[in-house]
Amino acid sequence: MHARFVHNTRLVDALTRQAQGALTGSAGARAYYDRQRARGVGHQAALRQLANRLVGILHGCLRARAAYDEANAWAYQVDAVGSDTTVGSDGTRLLARDGLTA
Repeated sequence: MHARFVHNTRLVDALTRQAQGALTGSAGARAYYDRQRARGVGHQAALRQLANRLVGILHGCLRARAAYDEANAWAYQVDAVGSDTTVGSDGTRLLARDGLTA
């Protein structure tokens, strides 16, 4: 017996279009998408993951009653890496000071 996968097609289409538009208009969204692709994720899956991330950002804006700000929305990408780490080609963080992978 298989579970049915039910979703709102109009919502999925709208989110996919939003993600496609964000790729050209948002440097943070483009960096997120490129990072997913570098991990070996396919185009459609990376687009879905970007759409999901955009929904999370929207939820945060609504919860905080704040307007969307590109710098705040994607700031975690810079802060999470830090100054003593680099990101490998597969998306893993490499700690420069001790050669370990995080």
